Amino acid sequence: MTHLQEGDTAPNFSGLTEKEETVSLSDYKGKKLVLFFYPKDNTPGCTAEACSLRDHYGELQKNGFELLGVSPDSAKKHQNFIKKFEFPFSLLADTDLSTIKAYGLWGLKKFMGKEFEGVHRTTFIIDENGKIEKVFSKVKTKAHAEQILETVG
Repeated sequence: MTHLQEGDTAPNFSGLTEKEETVSLSDYKGKKLVLFFYPKDNTPGCTAEACSLRDHYGELQKNGFELLGVSPDSAKKHQNFIKKFEFPFSLLADTDLSTIKAYGLWGLKKFMGKEFEGVHRTTFIIDENGKIEKVFSKVKTKAHAEQILETVG
């Protein structure tokens, strides 16, 4: 779905986290960022994905990764999602879809025979200089942290 590829410069973004603090791509300069886009808080696949990242958070950090999730949910919904599952990372409340669209992840989806517009689950690893190092368009929700850790040489 996304037009972005490995080696491309990551689109800049700026938005509010669950704490209603502004975060942007430049905040991660000099760090590796796992930027994961998902459709909706508290749904089975999204919860499995975020819990996989939570359960391997220490290992991801040891390998130099920072994490930031992005969905169209509000900061308030993100607060509840984080509290319920004890996530140690922030979630961007992209209610205006600006970041999701900048990364080319808003579009037509099919589920149970119905077509609708929504977020295409995708994860980007962005290197210390803002370049896309890896794109995961086929996210294994229950083993997503393992997918990411396999990229570490």
